[in-house]
Amino acid sequence: MKAFIKLLSLTVAAVTLLSGCEPPPNLTVQHGYRGTGMVQVYRPSAVDAKAEENVLPASLPPVSSDGPKASQAYKNVQVLGNLSVNEFTRLMLSMTSWVSPNEGGCVYCHNPANFAEDSKYTKVVARRMIQMTRHINADWKTHVAETGVTCYTCHRGNPVPQNVWFKEAEQEKGADFIGDRAGQNLAAKSVGLASLPSDPFTPYLLGSLDIRVNGTTALPSGNRHSIKQAEWTYGLMTHMSSSLGVNCTYCHNTQSFSSWKNSPPQRATAWYGIRMARDLNTAYMEPLTGVFPEHRLGPTRDVAKANCTTCHQGAYKPLNGQSMLKDHPELAGPGEAAKPAVVATK
Repeated sequence: MKAFIKLLSLTVAAVTLLSGCEPPPNLTVQHGYRGTGMVQVYRPSAVDAKAEENVLPASLPPVSSDGPKASQAYKNVQVLGNLSVNEFTRLMLSMTSWVSPNEGGCVYCHNPANFAEDSKYTKVVARRMIQMTRHINADWKTHVAETGVTCYTCHRGNPVPQNVWFKEAEQEKGADFIGDRAGQNLAAKSVGLASLPSDPFTPYLLGSLDIRVNGTTALPSGNRHSIKQAEWTYGLMTHMSSSLGVNCTYCHNTQSFSSWKNSPPQRATAWYGIRMARDLNTAYMEPLTGVFPEHRLGPTRDVAKANCTTCHQGAYKPLNGQSMLKDHPELAGPGEAAKPAVVATK
């Protein structure tokens, strides 16, 4: 009897465990010639969940462009001053719903006693983020095409986007018997819980370190890209794969991962995406480090920065390729890449 009860308990435990696994079949989408392994594999539950997470917010009704301009009606309007007062107000209300719906409305960025002053860091940052958004939409069409981005693309109703990154604190070498961890073996979410280097963002999305590639000639050939460097590349690629909810064949041809000639066009889009993220982090985010209060900085006192997940959030295209620019053409550009962050106090 005891043996039967034990067997029954094991059976129930096994059924309970397996019930958490998704039964086949998964969804497969052919992404290249048959027989090449160029197939994307999706779990139906994951696709459904992402669809719910990528529903566009309702847009406010369009307003008239007639009447005085914002720069004429208000003080200290450094960007978007060419919009009418109605258009400017509509965008401000939209930004509140996109970024700070539960943070007190206008007062999250503005001093209610004097809306014009820049006493709150959130206002200085928001202005710079508007410039950054217009820069993306005007100057990085090689990555965002005509779909573009808005504040909602990254924020999704949060004052700080849920998917940002900070530099890791430098490891103390010789702290234990393992010695130099070389940035690895943390099972970090940033690299899919793998033992790969957990911060592939600093060298590639902030710095411009070469992404390791195979040599094309017999050794020795001067190719200094080592196997250890390849692990950093794998860390970045793992991040990109999970960020977009795709496998390697979305950008690479399995016949030769290094061949550009035979790669899908998505690989070129991703190439520009890496450089776009690097541009945003170095030209827009890092210069704002001194503006942010201490509690908004990372463990090494650096500002939050963007990576692929910041926008994509598990979707092959942010918001599954749906564009919000048609309702907010004022964010389409022109680009403002060269303009520094300007702080006015009155």
